[in-house]
Amino acid sequence: MPALAQTDSIKLSLLQAVELAKQNSIAEKQAVTTRETKYWEWRTFKSNYQPQLALSGILPGYSKTYSQVMQPNGTILFQPIHNDNSSLELNFSQSISATGGTIYGNSQLQRFSDFDRNNVLYNGQPYSIGFSQPLFQYNQLKWDKKIEPLKYKESTQAFIEAQEKIAINVTGYFFDLLLAQVNHKIAQTNLNNTQRIMGIAKLKFELGKVSKNEILQLELEELNSRKALGTALRDMEIATLTLRSYVGMEGADRIVLDVPAGVNEMTISSDKVLSEALENRSQATAFIRRVAEAKRDVAKAKGQSGLVAALQANLGFSNTATNIPDIYRSPQQQQLVQLQFSIPVLDWGRSKSRTKTAEANEQFVNYAVEQDKQIFQQEIVTQVTLFNMMRGQLSLTGKADEIASEKYKIAKERYILGDLSITDLSIAFTQNDQAKRDHISSLRDLWGAYYQLRYLSLYDFEKKEKINYK
Repeated sequence: MPALAQTDSIKLSLLQAVELAKQNSIAEKQAVTTRETKYWEWRTFKSNYQPQLALSGILPGYSKTYSQVMQPNGTILFQPIHNDNSSLELNFSQSISATGGTIYGNSQLQRFSDFDRNNVLYNGQPYSIGFSQPLFQYNQLKWDKKIEPLKYKESTQAFIEAQEKIAINVTGYFFDLLLAQVNHKIAQTNLNNTQRIMGIAKLKFELGKVSKNEILQLELEELNSRKALGTALRDMEIATLTLRSYVGMEGADRIVLDVPAGVNEMTISSDKVLSEALENRSQATAFIRRVAEAKRDVAKAKGQSGLVAALQANLGFSNTATNIPDIYRSPQQQQLVQLQFSIPVLDWGRSKSRTKTAEANEQFVNYAVEQDKQIFQQEIVTQVTLFNMMRGQLSLTGKADEIASEKYKIAKERYILGDLSITDLSIAFTQNDQAKRDHISSLRDLWGAYYQLRYLSLYDFEKKEKINYK
């Protein structure tokens, strides 16, 4: 965090602005919230493969009413019912991802009190264990185990991308304000110089050494300088508010930006950026996920066609008694084995159509992913090329700024000495201003391209390591 200066202004560098935004901006808070949401979704997925234990019951199960009772002769009588039917059940289950089956067990106790007859009965299952296994069906647990880790990896990579996207946005806002401050300084300097030259020109006019046309031209230059100064001040206020709002800076202190130097000399190759991008970017992980999801849909369509069966087996003990201890004395064995199945006899090609649709979609996804990969690679190659070109362009604009500044200084002195026309002086004015703006624009393009490369690769080229945020 930059320190507050005694002049009630804050000096801020580009790197400081980026760090402030990564700590305080709304975009940062949104990225953190999204990451937490994806984390808990991941935890929910993981819990599907862990043992589940649940206690359920009805306490109390009191009822007092009239209920219809069918008589042997077919008539109905309404009999009073006054009882309490309470129960407790402890259930255990464990999913088997390899087969899609489930191992389960439970223990149950039921108490029935008949208040009209003053009778109490207990029923219970001390324990039972069973196994349920779908046959020839789509195994969601197996496919989720392949796809959900990819989704979670995407979310962690997307969080890092969000941080780098913040840096790109801050860079734009930073240079908007920097250019506005440079324009304000240029306008103020030009106004001061024009007023100074105007004073000299008026003395020369009184001596008959300059024409009335030159005085008018200087007056026009002064008016234009005042207009430019007002416009620059307005743009500077707007850009200040925008940057302050985005990075989360409070207060009303004036922000003074440091002009950043060029990016440190470093060698960035397309192959390096591409290899890091394929390993680090969420989009690269999404390529794998999209193909896996298409394969999953084919498996699901096939699993819902043809023979569908489920095998269930259960072994346990149960008993009934007038008190709880007797339920657990010599309980009776209970067994269950059943095979449920369904075979479509006539579906008019519905099952085949579902499968063919899923297979066609899988082929389409494969083509789309291949095309997206090509665009992904081309974007990286183009950005690396632009970055290297902009680094050379910065050197040229820096040199042009020095030359234009020196040329303007000489032109101003020559005009004062009477060795240069007002037209040539105006040209020198314009060239000097434009050279300064071009240099700031080159800096903006270079830093924007640098942060764009970080975003595309999630790689820190200065530290030579992968970008990671905890």
